[in-house]
Amino acid sequence: MKRRDDIRNVAIIAHVDHGKTTLVDSMLRQSGQFRASQLVGERILDSNDIERERGITILAKNIAINYGHSKINLIDTPGHADFGGEVERTLQMADGALVLVDAFEGPMPQTKFVLRKAFECHISPIVVINKVDRPDARPDEVLNEIFDTFVELGASDEQSDFSYIFASGRSGFASNDPKATEGDMRPLFDLILEKVPGPVVDPDAPFAMLCTTLDFSEYVGRIAIGRIFSGTVRRGQRANLLKAGGVVVPGSIDGVLVFDKLGRVDVEEAEAGDIVAIVGLSTVEIGDTIAAIERTDPLPRIEVGEPTLSMLFTVNDSPLTGEGKFLTTRHLKDRFDRELESNVALRVEPAEDLDAYKVSGRGLLHLSVLIETMRREGFELAVGKPEVIVKKIDGVDHEPYEFLVVDVPHSHIGPVMELVGARRGEMSKMDMKGAYAHIEFAIPARGLIGLRNRLMSATQGEAIMHHSYLEYRVLRGDIPSRSNGVMISMARGPAVAFSLDNLQQRGTMFVAPGDDIYEGMIIAENARSDDMVVNPCKEKKLTNMRASGSDKNVLLKPPRVLTLEIALEYIETDELVEITPSKIRLRKKVLSEDGRKRSERSGKKVGV
Repeated sequence: MKRRDDIRNVAIIAHVDHGKTTLVDSMLRQSGQFRASQLVGERILDSNDIERERGITILAKNIAINYGHSKINLIDTPGHADFGGEVERTLQMADGALVLVDAFEGPMPQTKFVLRKAFECHISPIVVINKVDRPDARPDEVLNEIFDTFVELGASDEQSDFSYIFASGRSGFASNDPKATEGDMRPLFDLILEKVPGPVVDPDAPFAMLCTTLDFSEYVGRIAIGRIFSGTVRRGQRANLLKAGGVVVPGSIDGVLVFDKLGRVDVEEAEAGDIVAIVGLSTVEIGDTIAAIERTDPLPRIEVGEPTLSMLFTVNDSPLTGEGKFLTTRHLKDRFDRELESNVALRVEPAEDLDAYKVSGRGLLHLSVLIETMRREGFELAVGKPEVIVKKIDGVDHEPYEFLVVDVPHSHIGPVMELVGARRGEMSKMDMKGAYAHIEFAIPARGLIGLRNRLMSATQGEAIMHHSYLEYRVLRGDIPSRSNGVMISMARGPAVAFSLDNLQQRGTMFVAPGDDIYEGMIIAENARSDDMVVNPCKEKKLTNMRASGSDKNVLLKPPRVLTLEIALEYIETDELVEITPSKIRLRKKVLSEDGRKRSERSGKKVGV
């Protein structure tokens, strides 16, 4: 075994919105490897449209920067725990990690989640305290909090004795001085070369590589990405694909690509320690070992955390169906099969209904990003209420718990405690950070569904809420559901301003005049707790007589706009979210009023 000094494999770990992608932008611009025209705009690595719109990293990415005589392979990991499947895979390729922490907020739930995974992989951390040029920055206190976090997460003595540096990704400097206001990124590059060890490899052993990421090209098919653990791989050589269950699939390697700057370049061969992309193995899957033909023992497979939330995906059968390009069960199945090839944290199984699938993931954001991607591809579907996955442990039902952190102004602490407490959340810690209170809870994952909207309403939008998976605990009692009923349309046609004007006195509208309505569609939230069947398509009766005061000017409030996440959190078990490429609608599962009444009567008989 020997250590390569010409390569550093470094993952970047950060909580959402702590400036990870902006810091990478500065590293790219100051590396001297790019022309100005190659690095246009901000958040260069967030190439996905949804990533740019939401300002978060969803997909892990690899880039390479040459600095001095060394090559730094940077692995950009997602910051949200819902994409933990991406994190757990990509950390397998790294020897060190940049742990990026906001100079005011300190370590947050998502940082802790990824850090715990990094410590399990024995990765050497370098702490980067970012945004030190913030007016409210407190870098020294944050440094102490990070040390406490390392100890809490079970870091080894070597990992707890971490190196650190202060930086501002937006201003483009790194320094050992927490009060610095200018400079460049060279101190950070130098620290990476000094403190992150090169990969330990066995160059003389047979070739072996663990596939940690899959890419796809219409020209060459599947592309396996991973780090070479031993030996050398050459273009055209024979290789075995060592799959789960001891299955061995022979094949050949048609191409070897290494990461260079923002892209990949073809090479004749690559050595142990480097991160490569291999072309030619059509049946490769994440977790498979690609090895020389003389090697028969696979590398340890990737272990990914189990899903905690499931939803029902079904064919859209509403009267307004037909807008999308992909409508059928076969289209859904083909799309899920493609997604399962690269999304290892996802589970898909047929539901009892022949036209539906039960899709399980790591959280609501994980599943909503899949839905949003599908609707942009032209899919049309209906989705049911998210439900947590309950497990039996020693014969007792257990449910997933989440670690919830809420930062809120002091004046709104009361509503936060009341809302979270009603959903069986238990407070574990409260600190004061300037004008904000930092409160930590353990809460059932069921209690988080719909909590964000209520929390924002109760705090006038000033609460900042983050959460990550904690553990499975014994199933608690009931959690309050939606307190308001809904208004359900009894007619089909365009919504009429005259009718909406009468209805808005009794609730909050979801539709505007002219919107297409059908029977069973939810058009508003009722001010009372029960559902109400209404006619939003009714027009004013006209006569040939005019009288003073008989006409009035109709003033309608703007309807509440439902985003995908808000709609998924809003619905109850007897409702669906109808999703098309351009519309998000709410509806009842059973569209006709008579059908809903029959279902209620039969349900009561079953309950008896």
